[in-house]
Amino acid sequence: MSPHLPLAPRLASFFFAYFAYAGIVMAYLPLYLAARGLSGGEIAFLVALPYIARTFAPAAWGWAADATGARRGIIAFSCAAAAACFAAMPFVAGVAAIGWLVAGLALLSAGAVPIVEALTLASLAGQIGRYGPIRVWGSVGFIFATFGGGVWLDHWPPTTLPPLLVALSLVALVVALALPATPRRVSRGGDTPRISAGVGALLAAGFCMSASHGTLYTFFSLYLERAGHSGAVIGSLWTLGVLAEIVVFLALPVLFRRHSLSSILLASLACAFVRFLAIGWLPASLWVLVPAQLLHAATFGSFHAASVAAVHRLFPESVQARGQTLFSSLAYGAGGAAGALIAGWAWEASGPSLAFSASAVAALVGACFAWRLRRFGL
Repeated sequence: MSPHLPLAPRLASFFFAYFAYAGIVMAYLPLYLAARGLSGGEIAFLVALPYIARTFAPAAWGWAADATGARRGIIAFSCAAAAACFAAMPFVAGVAAIGWLVAGLALLSAGAVPIVEALTLASLAGQIGRYGPIRVWGSVGFIFATFGGGVWLDHWPPTTLPPLLVALSLVALVVALALPATPRRVSRGGDTPRISAGVGALLAAGFCMSASHGTLYTFFSLYLERAGHSGAVIGSLWTLGVLAEIVVFLALPVLFRRHSLSSILLASLACAFVRFLAIGWLPASLWVLVPAQLLHAATFGSFHAASVAAVHRLFPESVQARGQTLFSSLAYGAGGAAGALIAGWAWEASGPSLAFSASAVAALVGACFAWRLRRFGL
C-alpha cells in the first residue's frame, strides 16, 4: 500500500486487515482448541489469557508510543509478532505450552489497536463523528473473516486455521508499514493520565460491558455447534452481528449529534442485558438468535464508539495513546479476562444458560455506572 494515499484510507485498510485475523481468532479459536482435545475449562483459561495480558500490556505500549513517537513501528511489530505466534501454534502441545504462546501473542500484539484508535481520532480535527466511516472497515474485515471462516470450516477441519491466521496477520503488517510516522510529543507537567470520578465511572462501565461478553467470545461458536447449527449458520450469525455494527458506525455523525455519550453507553448496556438472556435460554431458535445478534450494533458498535470518544474528551492531546490504552487495559483487558474466567466456571458448573445469565448480570451492573456518567457532562 502506498504511503502517499490520504490518511483515512490507510487507517481504514489497517482496521480491515487487523480485524480480519482478529475475527478468526475470536470466532473460531475455541473450535481449534477443542479440536486439539482441550476441555471447556481449559479453553476458557486460554481465552482469558489475552485479556489478562491486555490488563497492563496496552498501557506499556501506549507509554512507549507517546514517549518515542514510534507509533508505526509498534503497530508493525504487533502484526509481525502475531504472524510468528500463529506460525508456531501447530508445533506446541498441551494447555501449558499453548498458554505460554497465547500469552506471548497477547503481550506482543496488544498495542496495535488502541494506538491506531488514538492516531485516527487525532486526524479528525475534533469531528469525532467521522470516526465511524473509518472504523467501519474493521467491521467489514471481521465479516470477511467470520463468514469466510465458517464456510472454510464446513470443508476443512479447525486444525487448518493457523496458516490462514499467519497469512492474514502478514497482510496487516504490510498495511501497518504504510501508516504515517509520528513525532515524539513532549508532555507538560500536568499532562499525565488522571483517574477522575468521570474516568473511573467510564472504566467501570467498560469493564462490565467487556465482562458481559465473556461467554459470547469464549463459547458462542461451540454453543451453536452443540445446538445443531452448521458452520455456515455460525459464521452467518457472527456476520449478522457485525453488519448491524457497521450500520451504527456509518450512523455515528447523526447519533453523536442527537444523543449524549452517557445516554449511548447506558442504552448499549441495556441492550446487552436483553441480548445475553435471549441467547442463553433459546439457543436453538434462529427467531431469537437473529434479533439477539442484531443487538451487537449496540453492545459493541455504539458502546465502543462512545467509549473511544469519551476517552478522547477526558485526556489531553499529549497522552491520547496512554488514554486509549488505559481504557483498553482496564476495560477490555481486565473486564474481558474476568468475563472469560467467569464464563468458564459457570459453563463447567451449570452449563450455558447460567454462563449467559451471568453475562446479563454484568451488563446490568455496568448500566449503573453508565447512569452516573450523566453527572460529568458526557
